[in-house]
Amino acid sequence: QVQLEESGGGLVQPGEALRLSCEVRGRDLSSEPMGWYRQTSGEGRKLVAAITGAGRTNYADFAKGRFTISRDSTGNAMYLQMNNLTPDDTAVYTCRAWTISRAPQESFWGQGIQVTVSS
Repeated sequence: QVQLEESGGGLVQPGEALRLSCEVRGRDLSSEPMGWYRQTSGEGRKLVAAITGAGRTNYADFAKGRFTISRDSTGNAMYLQMNNLTPDDTAVYTCRAWTISRAPQESFWGQGIQVTVSS
């Protein structure tokens, strides 16, 4: 059974930084893409950033220049470094991994972690 476990959320002040972590348990997904999504109250879930198994990344416009997505050397842990946070970044952040190397495609989600940016 695949599980994604997030950590690192919390309350920070505007301008501060936070680093989210997502650990994959139960299967080696190092060659598969992973991503971070966020959801604010009243809005749907949006992609923040994604990273392939080879390390290629893409970012939502609001994340470019402030957020950095990465994976560790095992490929089964993913991080989101968020700098210069603003109140608009307040959301539940969720990590996701999905398979492209096999059919049918599978998608795995973490439970989500709260990030609150407030003075």
